[in-house]
Amino acid sequence: MRRATIAIWLLLAAAATTACDPAPAATGPTAPVPPVTTPAGGTAPAPAGGTAPASGGEAKTAALPDFTGMGLQAAQDRAQAAGFHLLHSHDALGRSRSQIDDRNWKVCSQAPAAGQQPTGTTVDMAAVKLDEQCPATDQGGSTPQAGSVMPDVKGKSVAAVRDMMPKNTSFSVKDAAQSRMVLVESNWQVCAQGPAAGTALNGQPVTLGVVKFGEACP
Repeated sequence: MRRATIAIWLLLAAAATTACDPAPAATGPTAPVPPVTTPAGGTAPAPAGGTAPASGGEAKTAALPDFTGMGLQAAQDRAQAAGFHLLHSHDALGRSRSQIDDRNWKVCSQAPAAGQQPTGTTVDMAAVKLDEQCPATDQGGSTPQAGSVMPDVKGKSVAAVRDMMPKNTSFSVKDAAQSRMVLVESNWQVCAQGPAAGTALNGQPVTLGVVKFGEACP
């Protein structure tokens, strides 16, 4: 009887041990994850939490104001407020002056004209100083190049003449009235020139006799 009791206890202990021991995890190759495919002509889906790539579209446009008569600084501020940030200005009198302080200049004309325009357009404003009159036509929109012959430069500023000539041209500039030093060349106009207009250019130096704008040539 004692042996039977011991055998029963051993069977119960073995059963309890088997019940508490978890089954081993299944091992073996895992099923491959199928690749994400994109239909022909389509776009790949955006990742979770992201956004789909922006699709191309037409350029953004906005109403470009008319800046004529405005101070240059005020005009530039209004252009930026309207969404136009590519801004340029030039001397409407063709004297090649820089607009260092925009508040001292006013707008005579603009390109492109006021109206609906792409916001990526470069807006070019032709300007003069506040105490000057706007010319009938813009004289500084582009600088003509001398080419192979000497142009007629009388009445032009020394700075504008330098812009017209080849960069390697040698210059001799002298005050034709009072023997003053010619410092700010955009403030001086040409009264006499050498070589004469129409002369073939072959690298010869250019000589200019000048006076200040507002003065009469001798």
